[in-house]
Amino acid sequence: MSRSAVATRDDSESPLISVVIPIRNEGRYIADTLTQLLSQQYPPNRVEFLVCDGRSDDQTREIVREIANSDARVKLIDNPGRRSSVGRNLGFRASSGDLVLVIDGHVQIPDDRLLDAVADLFARSGADCLGRPQPLIAAPNSPWADAIVAARSSWLGHNPNSMIYSDAECFAPAATIGAAYRPSVFARVGYVDEGFDACEDLEFNTRLDLAGLRCFTSPRLTVRYFARDTLTALFKQQYRYGYGRFKYLSRYPSKGTVAQLAPPGLVAATCWALASPWLPLPIAALPLVGLSLYLAVVAIAAGQLAGRTSGRGFARCLLVFVTIHYAVGCGYWKAFGNWRNWRSRRER
Repeated sequence: MSRSAVATRDDSESPLISVVIPIRNEGRYIADTLTQLLSQQYPPNRVEFLVCDGRSDDQTREIVREIANSDARVKLIDNPGRRSSVGRNLGFRASSGDLVLVIDGHVQIPDDRLLDAVADLFARSGADCLGRPQPLIAAPNSPWADAIVAARSSWLGHNPNSMIYSDAECFAPAATIGAAYRPSVFARVGYVDEGFDACEDLEFNTRLDLAGLRCFTSPRLTVRYFARDTLTALFKQQYRYGYGRFKYLSRYPSKGTVAQLAPPGLVAATCWALASPWLPLPIAALPLVGLSLYLAVVAIAAGQLAGRTSGRGFARCLLVFVTIHYAVGCGYWKAFGNWRNWRSRRER
């Protein structure tokens, strides 16, 4: 079925699309996100927007409620669990659509044909799930966000197995890109694991792959995410990713790679180096050599990106790389410590 056919067919032939939007404290972006969704060139009576708010303590809830009062397609759902994983499940269970699409609250949608593309690609591919590129963009006048976007999109700034920066249109593993689903998927693999506070989509989509379900990805589904714009916000985000990554790998150890273990290794080497004054010289020197090599690699990567950022590009990119790697590593070790404590209590 062609894209134009989807756009011109009778409304009753268009699949009902449920857009699930799990959010918390997105007051800065949620109005624009909803405006872009409500402006989609798709039959208005064939779409619903389920905003699952994790009890925001900024103005998010009031903004969504005001928009919902003026457009009945928008429904505000309370998420007492606060986590995105809980919000996703609330939206999935409340959805009445033939297709279900997940959109976060801090995104930019490049055009008004996203929902059209969702319907078309499901029909054309016959897939159970659709994936999408999810590149980062910087908020205006935000030099730190410029550096974060540049670093995160580079070879040293994100999981090398991820396809979120790919422009390929093909069948591909759902793990890193799955974002739209046929409802039959939930009957097949269940819902999102609400024990995850990050990487919940990765874990859920991995189950799709293990169940043999098919995922199709296309640049027509691209959604751009606004990057964090301070090192503090970036550290908190990446710490959560590191925590979630350990939980994910403890469940699927075969999915682990050397690259994924590098950040916790970096943190361990740093702790080792800090203890070096009390260690014999040969043993104390090992982590210092490793850290020196790490800083050299990061400096090279930052130098490659310096021209793509505004002002003090090299220094900003260097600090962004270090923040990403140490935050992920610290989150990983925190999750490991909690897991060990849980195992100890269970064995008593």
